[in-house]
Amino acid sequence: MRSLYTWLCILSTVCAATAGDVLIAKAMRRIGDLGHYRRKHGSLQVIARVLSSGLLFGGIFFMAIAFFSNLVGLSWADLSLMGPASAALTFVTNAIAAKFFLHENVDRRRWFATIFVCCGVVLLTRS
Repeated sequence: MRSLYTWLCILSTVCAATAGDVLIAKAMRRIGDLGHYRRKHGSLQVIARVLSSGLLFGGIFFMAIAFFSNLVGLSWADLSLMGPASAALTFVTNAIAAKFFLHENVDRRRWFATIFVCCGVVLLTRS
């Protein structure tokens, strides 16, 4: 039963981290180049622009959920499983999300890397 809870924590960590990464990336694309905006409008305007982004706060919210899911998972499982599994699977889901939600060009090399990461996670679970 503990293994089920561990994998549920890994799954929730991965999903929340991916959602957070996608929302933060989308927010920063909408906000634009902070250096350019700072030179044009000043630092206070940059801070105001960042703090007015609902997408950014949504991303931060999901990243907090990922963090706390990871903490719960670490109370049940070894770091040697939780750390690599959640990081590797987040890498996989980020590549998928970048392709389909952010419309990024994810080239063949990244897809091969994603497949190798999946193989690594399978090897981790075979102990």
